[in-house]
Amino acid sequence: MFKTIVNAWRVKDIRTKILYTLLLVLLYRVGCAIPIPGVNVEAVANQLENYAALGGFMNMFTGGAFQNYAIFCMGISPYITGSIIMQLLTVAIPALERISKQEDGRQKIEKITRYVGIGLAAVQSVGTVLALGESAVYNTSWFTYVVIGATATAGTAILMWMGEKISNKGIGNGVSFIIFSSIAANVLPAVVNVAQSALAGTILWVAIPIILVIVLAMFLLVVAVDKAERRIPINYAKRVVGRKQYGGMSTHLPLKANANGVMPLIFAMTILSVPTIIIEIAGEGWFATMWNAAFATGTVGYYILYPILIVGFAYFYSTISFNPVEISRNLQQNGGSIMGIRPGKDTSLYLAKIVNRLTLFGAIFLAVIAVVPSLLFAFFSLDESLTALQMFGPTSILIMISVALESTSQLDTMLLMRHHKGIL
Repeated sequence: MFKTIVNAWRVKDIRTKILYTLLLVLLYRVGCAIPIPGVNVEAVANQLENYAALGGFMNMFTGGAFQNYAIFCMGISPYITGSIIMQLLTVAIPALERISKQEDGRQKIEKITRYVGIGLAAVQSVGTVLALGESAVYNTSWFTYVVIGATATAGTAILMWMGEKISNKGIGNGVSFIIFSSIAANVLPAVVNVAQSALAGTILWVAIPIILVIVLAMFLLVVAVDKAERRIPINYAKRVVGRKQYGGMSTHLPLKANANGVMPLIFAMTILSVPTIIIEIAGEGWFATMWNAAFATGTVGYYILYPILIVGFAYFYSTISFNPVEISRNLQQNGGSIMGIRPGKDTSLYLAKIVNRLTLFGAIFLAVIAVVPSLLFAFFSLDESLTALQMFGPTSILIMISVALESTSQLDTMLLMRHHKGIL
């Protein structure tokens, strides 16, 4: 990876793309330190100490901007939530499904997704500051809340624009790169937090090698599974059109071992965090007592419910993102077939069986890296360091490694294309 980056830096065109991406990321990080006018930053930070679930979840994906209630306090999360909602609605609503299959359907769906993301940002920004109480603002007039909502919404809109610019003129996927930079910004503070805890005697020095081994093992496991794929051999029949012959070659259909990526984990984590956030805002009651006794973090119910949700959402998301009938139809129309499998229905059933097995493997993999590190930390009495190392959780590691591998792969492709262009 480092060799690829060095070789890419020597090429002027690619170096310009890298610098363009870094410039936009730098502007994003600057915006994360500029508070929204009218917000009492110290009061917000104090209030968020009482809302650990809400503050920790949002700070991880905004690089600390949520705690400062900065311009980019909502981050890119409203846009991602809007994308998930649109994916679900596209499957559930026939009109949206027809639009998505049109020639310019993707652009129309993307435009609707932007509007949904902006609307969610407006609602979340105002709703959050209202939930934090009157102490979170200097003036409780309606104009103050309008300014806060408009500024936070504009911040999310700017991040969507930055993400598109990075995708078009920079390196990698823009939205993923913004999330990657947010998580990476928390790494150094987390390391400092752990070191301070060790110096203060909160955790033992022997715990630091244990933390490093667990995190390193997670990195290695995630990289191995992310690169793994099942290759299904496909043969294309020969076709003669005029004086030219087409087809007659063999290739393969690659299916990733964990094609769903981090989405099932995000879904499960979001569902589990909702009751905790509600309890933090609403206060103690019968629901809080029941939830904390049965499904609070660290309980037996939590370690049972969390993997079940991951497996369930993995199969749910797989049915949305992969359509074996459509792939079988495309193969048949192009004269392709899987070795030993009849085209048509048999091919779609075969692909569905393979995808179900891979989905089960990916779901078990996500469940293992989500639960086992927490169990190990709890076993070695490292609960105090879990908050500091939140960005080294399974979600953060999957995002960081996926973005790094995707960006490196794109750099390799650019270098390869330039090499072939020189030969031609």
